[in-house]
Formats: sequence, structure tokens, C-alpha cells
Amino acid sequence: MKRTSHTKLGLFIILILVFFAAWTNGAEIKEEVKADTVILKPVIKEFKALIDSDPTVRMYFTQMIDQVSGYYKHNPNPNIYINSIDQMLYLISNSIDKAPVYDETDLVGFPINAILNWTMGVPAGFTAFRNEKVNSIFKKILDEYGSFLDSPASLSVLNDSPTGWKSKAAMEKLNMDQYQYDPNDAHWGFKSWNDFFTRKLKPGMRPIAEPDNNKVIVSASDSNVYSIQHNVKKVDWFWVKAQPYSLNDMLNNDESIVDQFVGGDVYQAFLSATKYHRWHSPVTGTIKKAYIKQGTYYSGTESHGMDPGSPNFSQGYIAHVATRAIIYIEADDPKIGLIIVMPIGMAEVSSCVIPDKIKPGYRIRKGEELGYFQYGGSTYCLIFRSGVIKRFEVQEGNDVKMGQTIAIAN
Repeated sequence: MKRTSHTKLGLFIILILVFFAAWTNGAEIKEEVKADTVILKPVIKEFKALIDSDPTVRMYFTQMIDQVSGYYKHNPNPNIYINSIDQMLYLISNSIDKAPVYDETDLVGFPINAILNWTMGVPAGFTAFRNEKVNSIFKKILDEYGSFLDSPASLSVLNDSPTGWKSKAAMEKLNMDQYQYDPNDAHWGFKSWNDFFTRKLKPGMRPIAEPDNNKVIVSASDSNVYSIQHNVKKVDWFWVKAQPYSLNDMLNNDESIVDQFVGGDVYQAFLSATKYHRWHSPVTGTIKKAYIKQGTYYSGTESHGMDPGSPNFSQGYIAHVATRAIIYIEADDPKIGLIIVMPIGMAEVSSCVIPDKIKPGYRIRKGEELGYFQYGGSTYCLIFRSGVIKRFEVQEGNDVKMGQTIAIAN
């Protein structure tokens, strides 16, 4: 097996600045940078110190980089793999003060995910990205990245170049005519990348289906239906290929309510980076509890093969382990009763923001905003008790809008 060097870089290292967006026009875009000119940012120095000082972490990171080329021999995509721990650190350090550029790949909006993508799908990578110390340092890295994306400097990607978010290709995906923005302003009136990413819809753009009919349950977001499962168990093997939902793990071992949902239904849907990223209540009712459960950031399941947009194929799995918001709503319809809305962070999109007003006792209307994601694409679940759902009005693969009917209650 070819071994990678952690300490010896030679004269040059390769920094892939556009990552998987580099497939544009069939060419891989690279920039050569002298190794001695690269200065790691403080949080990346801390990451390097962890790898250098913890033999287990160093072993898994070394192994996962070594394993990639062998595991992806038949990868149809260009071989733009990281080849050493140092290169990985330089790439991440280089990315956290740059906003995501636009591209046509599965990893649009995910620059760090693009660096780590193939390492997430090999045996050592599965272990490395579940390590508590590794996830703690990634939280610090993503917090710093998020601070940059909150700054005016992050607006530089709102331009009309081929990789800009005002390019013709991006505009076709964004449908900006549906959103509140200033078309005459250089940056559309947004204060930062995150301000753009969490843009609000124009009034009336997402009518709420039958707002006064409590039997009608609506989509919490613009999304694509990933999975609908019935008769869900309290504990199950969520890591296998079918990714069955395991309620105890999803609900953070909350024994006070988990038994209520055994035998019930779970609905999950995916939000790509170009979609509307605010979540809304699927029912009218009262907030009973709302909090953020910290978890993993780049962990995927072993049960799937090559995933060009990892962890896209692991969405059921990450509902149990990733950083997520868990919001309990007692529906006004007693037949529905308690439901759970669970927005889930994917990779660097692990900033689930719950407004201060969403707290126990708050009365919420169907279609009213519950919170939002920052940074990129994401996924969410709705969890229902047994006997609540009469029928689902959508199926796996359907594209749905926020406020659209997804289910009818008994």
C-alpha cells in the first residue's frame, strides 16, 4: 500500500482551490503554492496539534488518506484526492475564509466536505469522523467558518462570473424572483453570505395548504422526499443499508417521550444548497420543547458504496448521529398530539438556528417559521405517533414546496 507523508512535502504542495467545482469544462483547476509560504490559521494549528499528539487520531487520518485510492479504483470522477494530512490541513485552512463558489456538482456550497469527501467513505474515515475529539475540533473550525460567512467579505461570490451566484447557471437554480432582494444592488441588498443563503421568500410565494384544517399536515421546507418509513422501532440498526429509523437514538434517548412514537411514521426530506433554507411548522399547535443536539459533522454509513456527494446517501443514518435541532410540538388536533420536527445538519451545514421565541408555551401556526439552516444543503425529519397518519400525499423522490400538503391525519 502506498504511504502518504505527514511531515515531508517536497518543494510544492497542490491546493485545489475550487475543489470539485474544478470539473468545470472538464478541466481540473489547481494552483501550486510553495509549502513554506502556507501559514495555517490558529484553529487549524489546533487541529494539527490534535493529530500530532493523539496516536489514534493520527493513525486513522493517515489510514483513511492511504485507503482512498484503493477503494475508488473505478471512480468515474477525476482523481482529485488529498494525498497527505498536511495537504488536508492546508486545504481546509485555505477554505475557511472564502465563501462557497457556485458550481454544478453535488457538493455545491460544501468546500470542506469536498476536501474530505472520499475519505468519508473508507473504513478508517468512518472511524475518524465519529471520534469525539475530531468532532469537537470540527465544531471550532465550522464556528470560525461561520463567522466569516457572517461578514461582508463573504459577499465577494455574489458576482456574475462563471462561479458566481449571479451567473446565468446559478440564477436558473436560485429562482430569485421568489425572494426578497434588491436586484439593483451589487450584492442584492444582502449583508453577508449567510444573509443571502437564509434569504426570505416574498409574501404569498408559499401558500399554506388549508391553514384552518388541522387534519392537513404540510411540508416544513422546500425539499425532495428522501424516505418515508412506517412502524418505526424504539431501537434499530440505523447504520445498515436500509437505514431504518431508531427512535431512541434520533430523540437523544429521551425516555419521557420516545415510547409514544414506537410504531409510528418518520418522514425525511433533503434540502439542496440552492433551495429555501428556512423551516416552518407542519401543524398548528404549542411548542413543548426545542433544543440543539450536538453530534457528528462528516460521518457516513459503511453500508453504501461510493457517494459522490457524501453524506447524501447516509441521510437516514445521520438523523441519529449528526448535529440537529429537536423541536416538540403539541398539535391542536388531539388525534395528532405530539409531533417532532428535526432539522439535521449535513457536513458544514450544522448550524441549526432556533429563534428565541420558539420555546415552551409558544403558540405556533401551521406554516409559521421555526428556524433555519446556515451554510449549505441539509435534511430534516418529521416524526409521528402510531395511528396519526391516515395517508401520505407524497412519495419518495417527490419535490415539494414549503406549505404543500404531505399527509392527512386520521
